[in-house]
Amino acid sequence: MDTDTDTDRVHVVCAHCDTVNRVVAERSRDAVCGDCGNALFASHPHALRAASLERHIARSDVPVLVDFWASWCAPCRVMAPVFEQAARELEPAYRLIKVNTDEEPEAAQHHRIRGIPTFAIFRNGTEAARISGAMDARSFIAWVRANS
Repeated sequence: MDTDTDTDRVHVVCAHCDTVNRVVAERSRDAVCGDCGNALFASHPHALRAASLERHIARSDVPVLVDFWASWCAPCRVMAPVFEQAARELEPAYRLIKVNTDEEPEAAQHHRIRGIPTFAIFRNGTEAARISGAMDARSFIAWVRANS
């Protein structure tokens, strides 16, 4: 007997095909996309293009944590394993996304990114918090949870 209600379900955008999926919140860790069949959460960040990023921000019920970075940026390279660790600890409560500002300058401009790395939390289509610079994993994850 299925006792799930609409209030138990959340919208999660697939990082592979951008399909919006409705999944049972408490089972979202194991959910797969109804369109492409890929896991919705893989415990690692997904790189997205600008158009996909905006869809994730606008359509996801799960907070979206974005790392705006560039390959030439030393602090960005320092934060890459921290962001990977954060994905393992924070998914599926958060969707972790990486946006390369060199490849997606319109996304950086749209979100007024002035320095990198910059991390922003989006909730219900709106930016809820932002921080820039490198930090250790414990401090970074604490910042994310404090801004939830």
